[in-house]
Amino acid sequence: MSKLGGATARVVKGALKARQTRAALTLTNEAVSRIRVLLAQQNNANALKIGVRQKGCNGLTYTLEYAREKQKFDEEVEQDGIKVWIEPKAQLSLLGSEMDYVTDKLSSEFVFRNPNIKGTCGCGESFSI
Repeated sequence: MSKLGGATARVVKGALKARQTRAALTLTNEAVSRIRVLLAQQNNANALKIGVRQKGCNGLTYTLEYAREKQKFDEEVEQDGIKVWIEPKAQLSLLGSEMDYVTDKLSSEFVFRNPNIKGTCGCGESFSI
């Protein structure tokens, strides 16, 4: 696995539109497009892997890495031909979340809209559950 060069992720607290079932993670069209581009640039990456680490002023932060092989307990989310694998430690914290890719004048980043979080830090990179 290698880390995504220069990619950032931000967490947004708040509820999403009601759904009948809670998917592990849904991807917006923008996120699918960006992941497709990133994976195409990596010769040996088959998926994007999402994890969670203890870091930041609020306790947890997401990690994004290229992955070649799915591990035994990784949750697989496949949408529009794109595979995202979620590490076991991150599965409960991501349940029902939406992953988006947002670009503005100053930055481009993945944004997780997560209904499970209780708080975020000022910069939005770390969260607590």
